[in-house]
This record gives sequence, C-alpha cells and structure tokens, in this order.
Amino acid sequence: MVKSVVRKVKPKHGFAHLFHLGLVAVIPPLAYMFVRLDIYTIAIAVVLLGKWRMFAVNPRHWIAHIRTNAVDIIVSLSILSFMIEAADSFLVQLTWLLIFEIWVLYLKPGTSTLLIGFQALAAMLSGVTAVFLSFESAPSIVYVVLSAAIGYFSARHFFNAYEETHGVQYSWLWAFFSGSLVWILSHWLLFYGQVAQPAVFLSVIGYGLAGLYYLHEHDKLTLMVRRQIIFVVFAVVFVMIAFSNWGDGIIK
Repeated sequence: MVKSVVRKVKPKHGFAHLFHLGLVAVIPPLAYMFVRLDIYTIAIAVVLLGKWRMFAVNPRHWIAHIRTNAVDIIVSLSILSFMIEAADSFLVQLTWLLIFEIWVLYLKPGTSTLLIGFQALAAMLSGVTAVFLSFESAPSIVYVVLSAAIGYFSARHFFNAYEETHGVQYSWLWAFFSGSLVWILSHWLLFYGQVAQPAVFLSVIGYGLAGLYYLHEHDKLTLMVRRQIIFVVFAVVFVMIAFSNWGDGIIK
C-alpha cells in the first residue's frame, strides 16, 4: 500500500520564516477585533483565510491538505466560538485570545508524538464543546454528524503521527463511536457550566485510549499502568453517570 505524504507549505528559515510567523500571529488579534465589533462572519472568514496555503498546491492534493489541517481549523474555530460566547466578559475574551496565540505559535507547529496527541485531543474536546455551544437547540442529527466528523479528523491526526497501518479504520471506528454516543446523550443533554456532557465523555474516553496507545508505542505500558488508566477512565465515567440528573430535557 502506497502512502501519500503531505508536506506543510511554509518556510522554515530566515526572513521568510519570520514573515510567516508574523502573518500567523496576527490572525488571532484580527479575528478578536471583529468579534468585539460583533462582526462574527468576518471573524470566521479571517480564521479560514489563514489556511489559504492548503490550496497553494495542485488541486489533486487539496483533500489531503484539508484533512491534514482539519485539527487546526477545528481548534481555531472552536476558540473563536468561545470568544463569541464570552461577549459579556472582556477578560475572558482576552484569555481566549492568549490561548489562541499559544495555539498558533507553539502548540499547532509541534511535531513530536506527544504534541500531536495533544493537538488531536484538544480538537476533540474543544470541537464537540463548540458544536453544542454554537448550535443550541439544533436537531440531534447536527450534533451527531459534526461530532463524528470531529472524531474522525482528530483520530486520523493522532494515528498519522505513528504511521499506524490501520489508522484509517481506527479513525472511522472512533467517528462511529463519537456519533453514536452523542446521539444517545443528546436525548438527555446535560451541561457542566458551558461544557456539554458528551464532550466530557468523549474527552475522558479519548484521553484514556490515546494514553494507552502512546505508552504501548513507546514500550512503557506495563500491566499496572494499563489497569490504572482503565480504572480512572471507568471511575470518571461511572461518577458522571451515577450523579447526573437523567430527567427529560436540557439541563445546564
């Protein structure tokens, strides 16, 4: 099986590199400015236009580049949605702006397996959370489809770091699990503050599975560590199930 290799189109040295960093660094404050002006459509357009390099290649590579940059797009749009939701708090919006800058300048460019894993899991948590915040009272199918897509791209990003032979199949499996879990929980939608319960469930289970995979790939997964991770995941899930109000409707 021949694997396609997608390279990021960006300079790595000299003035061109500094110019590129400057362009990247200006996107968060520019988007933030339009959020403060309540021009959300342009703020979203600014974030998406920052990914123009995806299309600066032969069109046959566009789909691969979109898949490669999907996690960055998910996290960036999620942070933007959190800024919009925090319209009443100038300090909270500034905090999200700082997180946005850290993401684009430090976390997103990371290429170590640990940072790539963090990128994928950040997309999972922030993406599903943003879906429930941005599409309030939407039909369940909207939550299911978007959560499944976020799950697929997050898992694909994670497994690509390890050149996993069955990465595509595992990604589809996680997408199916994500969509199914969201479909079930959307009938009893609970919120912990601004975070929807499905996002917490998926993040806890995802972090546990990713941790097991990471340790296994680095030959650090002992029987005791495996049992500890599984116990913690099941304990957290059990507590959320046992102490949640499972009445009909949406509870915040």
